[in-house]
Amino acid sequence: MSQSSYGRMWDAAQGALEYLLEDEYPTMQLRPQKDRLQVFQTLATFYLRYLKIFRALEEVYDQLVHPQKRRVVHQVLEGVMGRLVELKNEMVELEHSEFHYFDDILQDFKMTPEDLEVPIPRYFVREKMRALKEREKMLAHILAKGGCQEHKTVSVLVQSMSMERAVWLLQVSERARQGRLRAHFMKTIRQEEQRRLQGSSSSMLDPDRAATCIQKVWRGFRDRRRVKKDCLEEMIFLGMIPAQQLTPCPAQLHAQQVESRRHGVQEEHEAEYQRALVNIKESVRSVDGPDIKESLQEQIRQWFIECRDATGKFPDFPSPEDGGSASLFAQKTPEQVAAEFAAKEEEREKKKKSKEDKDKKGKKKEKKGKMKGKKGKGDTEEEEKGWKMTPSNFLPTVVEGAKLYKEVWHNRDEKQNFLQSFDAQLVREEKRLEVEEELRVQVDELMRQELKNLKLVVDRDKGKKKKKVKKSSKKKKKKGRKTGKKKKKKEKDLTADRTTESLYEELVLEGFIIRPMNVKLSDYIGEYSYLGTTLRQADIEPMPSLSDVRQLIALYGILPLGSQCVHERGPLIRALLLTGPAGVGKKMLVHALCNETGANLFDLSPAKLAGKYPGKSGLQYLLHMVFKMEPKRLKKNLPKVLKSIKPEDRVLVVGTTRKPFDADIKPFCKVYKKIILIPRPDYASRFTLWKELLQAGGAQLGPKLDLSSLAKVTDGYTQGHILQAIQTVLNSHRLNQQTKRPLTAVEFIPPLARQDPVYKEEEEAFKAWYSRTPLGKKRTRAARASEEAADLKKGKTKGGKLQKKGKEGKNKKRKKKK
Repeated sequence: MSQSSYGRMWDAAQGALEYLLEDEYPTMQLRPQKDRLQVFQTLATFYLRYLKIFRALEEVYDQLVHPQKRRVVHQVLEGVMGRLVELKNEMVELEHSEFHYFDDILQDFKMTPEDLEVPIPRYFVREKMRALKEREKMLAHILAKGGCQEHKTVSVLVQSMSMERAVWLLQVSERARQGRLRAHFMKTIRQEEQRRLQGSSSSMLDPDRAATCIQKVWRGFRDRRRVKKDCLEEMIFLGMIPAQQLTPCPAQLHAQQVESRRHGVQEEHEAEYQRALVNIKESVRSVDGPDIKESLQEQIRQWFIECRDATGKFPDFPSPEDGGSASLFAQKTPEQVAAEFAAKEEEREKKKKSKEDKDKKGKKKEKKGKMKGKKGKGDTEEEEKGWKMTPSNFLPTVVEGAKLYKEVWHNRDEKQNFLQSFDAQLVREEKRLEVEEELRVQVDELMRQELKNLKLVVDRDKGKKKKKVKKSSKKKKKKGRKTGKKKKKKEKDLTADRTTESLYEELVLEGFIIRPMNVKLSDYIGEYSYLGTTLRQADIEPMPSLSDVRQLIALYGILPLGSQCVHERGPLIRALLLTGPAGVGKKMLVHALCNETGANLFDLSPAKLAGKYPGKSGLQYLLHMVFKMEPKRLKKNLPKVLKSIKPEDRVLVVGTTRKPFDADIKPFCKVYKKIILIPRPDYASRFTLWKELLQAGGAQLGPKLDLSSLAKVTDGYTQGHILQAIQTVLNSHRLNQQTKRPLTAVEFIPPLARQDPVYKEEEEAFKAWYSRTPLGKKRTRAARASEEAADLKKGKTKGGKLQKKGKEGKNKKRKKKK
């Protein structure tokens, strides 16, 4: 795609965003809504629309080369990312569940389940590639330094072998070697004998008959090959056999090269833009600076004269906190400006007086408030019922970016800017404003002194009184400082005398900083669940799919860690727990999270902590080192450390466990506010797993390999079980025999039978444990409340019928008596 194509994509995304904002803003001003299903439909619709815009903007930001356009796209992109996280949080609070299903809404929007995948912005890693490479070099250097020690420890652990066993192994190897030589010798003898017999009995055939025989053999081979190819294409088209991995065509290779080349052009244009920012600012300061300074002074002097003529006295110059002279020229008359300053002074005096009155009247107000609360409790409850959209921290950012696009870039003619370099005119306008603000500070200081001199000359008496008032206020301020509260003591820096490099080296050598595996979130294979909405409508809580797990990892982990804006202003998630049976990919998700964001991976598992940094002080020292760089032993200290994590600190604690029910649930849930229960794969995910993992292992998928049967048979097995079975079967010897002996499904049954699947009891134990978590309890209570409400409705209708029947019976009895 060309730059104009990405420009049109940006235009379409901004148009869709404008329509979305028009629909979303009215919902934030509506009264609380009571229909939970309607509210969820609204939130889910907004979520899907934002997700579609997010995907388009991410593509545009990755491929645009214009530096100023990319800044506008980046601003809107981060706002959309944050809004996605906010909407997800709203849906969780509404439904009391981490997993949501959009089957019916996908049909309305004509979207596929693939459109639900949260895209991972490529700039998370690409824009800090240099820092990541330097960190990788440092890590490799430290590991190489400690490699000798590791080698020594491994050599000590090697078990010694007895003399008898060594001799036996040598004898077996030698006999096998002699047997292979003998077999090869006998094979050559048989081949020579066959050649000799064929040569002696050979007879010349008729040329026509020989040609017919050759034609018959060739035509049969050609037709069999054509039929086999057509049959294979038909099966692939019907989806009965997965398509084989093919090498990309030249057009695809060219497109990949063009995309990678654009990244280089982006870096060049960005470097030019940064240089232009400095150079243009210097030229504006040197050329236009004196004129700007002089015009500012003339404007302020004119304001002095106008205020003097209108009010009969010189005004007070606004302080830097009030904006200085910039607040004077906001299209206001001198009388309005003087009135505003007088009102501000009155407000300050009132605030000082009200502070003293508040302390005295505070207790009385509390008592009155309690009494009022008892009386008007029913009214407030009725007003608070229902759901209302919480204010967003990201919508102002999105609106500002959309406004900037519409005003500057929507109708801008860029036919002459074919290379898409920076716009010098916009840079000059921007830097002129910056220079004006800088010079305004200097001019304000000069004009304050000039105003002071004018007041001294014209209003000497008034000036003296004002000075006395100022002195008394200073004394009051000083007294206030003395009687103020004491500042909190800062925490001690346990490693103040050490450099960051030395701390990093110690953590690497001790095994706490590790290199993450080279996996991405897309490598976590799993399909979408198509029955989620149907099961929930039948009051059956479905097990989440692996596709839902991928979405949660992206929303709760990757987006906040990758974007400083999303982490600071979005819902703060300090700790995340991944739990589920063994082999479902918990650790793989942690490594993918670090790879997608370029984050450091600290391994604080019990195996790494055993025997290191003993005692309470040692543990505090270790946690201090970990958080300075970025089991029971952590039970008391970890919650305290988590509280110290602020929104601006991009730190995420991720726990993994396959036995959460062995821990105390209350302290456990205090640490991990977000818990993701990862289930075993369903049929669709197992089918995809078999197909993808077999192809990755080098298997040739043919008609004899029944993947559907394998997916059905492996119900209850996890991804780890399937991977282990594939690795057992697909050794080098078996891979070489595929052309003669194609793979069959039966070959994978023995290695699967030697493994224990996830039994129903274990799955029920996970469900029961999750129902005792805070979110699980809320969902259980909500389900009970809805059932009780439904029963009440049924009871009312039945009761009404019974009462009518009772009245009719009484009337009949009275008639009989008469």
